[in-house]
Amino acid sequence: MQELDALLEPPKPAPASRVDDTLADVRAVTSGAAATIWGLVMSCRPEQWTKNLVVFAGIIFGRRLFDPAALVATGAAFGIFCGLSASVYLLNDVMDRKSDRLHPVKSRRPIAAGVVNVPLALLASAAMAAASLAASFWLQPLFGVVAAGYLALFALYSGPFKHVVIVDVLSIAIGFVLRAVGGAVAIPVPISQWLLVCTILLALLLGLSKRRHELVLLANSATNHRPILAEYSPYLLDQMISVVTASVVTAYIFYATSPETAQKFDTPLLGLTIPFPLYGIFRYLYLVHQKKEGGNPSAMLLNDRPLLMCVVLWVATVVAIIYHPFTG
Repeated sequence: MQELDALLEPPKPAPASRVDDTLADVRAVTSGAAATIWGLVMSCRPEQWTKNLVVFAGIIFGRRLFDPAALVATGAAFGIFCGLSASVYLLNDVMDRKSDRLHPVKSRRPIAAGVVNVPLALLASAAMAAASLAASFWLQPLFGVVAAGYLALFALYSGPFKHVVIVDVLSIAIGFVLRAVGGAVAIPVPISQWLLVCTILLALLLGLSKRRHELVLLANSATNHRPILAEYSPYLLDQMISVVTASVVTAYIFYATSPETAQKFDTPLLGLTIPFPLYGIFRYLYLVHQKKEGGNPSAMLLNDRPLLMCVVLWVATVVAIIYHPFTG
């Protein structure tokens, strides 16, 4: 009788893991093929595509913002970089799936959670890379070269570069520079070297702050998730952040107040925009150190209203100064 009762007794549910929680969350809304498609979309990380807005630097500072043809070309460049980014994110998530399962947040990524299988993710990544590269060379051959360089850089980042101290954050920063260069060559317009310097320094600030956030968040288990974190410490990263912060502020002040800039835009008023990057950088550092954020700069920009307003006001002021008929 006991054996019969044991057979009739319903099985006890297994304890849920992080992976089970993620699968339950996704499949509560979708199921089967729909869950896989939704997982692929989320693996492309559309919330991170705000980084690709850097391509609009060329059209703004190249004084072609109100040129319809340039707008179309820049919009296409933005879309292509979104496709390239999606391809890179898919590849990166495949390479990091084991370590991501040890992270309190990244363990919920669809590939790490098992919602999207590895062969499908690699196929989608290759397809998006091929389509984006084809579109980039069709848009402008030189832009295609920049796009190919971006894809090669982050393919290397997903492999060896992320395991080399300092090279890992430099790779991310150079990716932002390639976006800015791509936006300029897509039109094409010349882009100031000062702006490229400001871009790489600001991107370094974001990358170093992200590393610091990971160290603080994961504490003793940080190296289990990302082995390269063993080469960093909060103190070292704070020293690097201090150097980069001072450098990006100084570079932007030199750019905004230089005679070359005043001659290019026929106005010395660009210096009036200096308070915006000052406040924006200080606000970001406040969020990193006081609010213990910094792991997702794109989310911070969208979720922190003062920071978002600062960026919007800076762009609006730059456009007003550069394109105003009395200053240009």
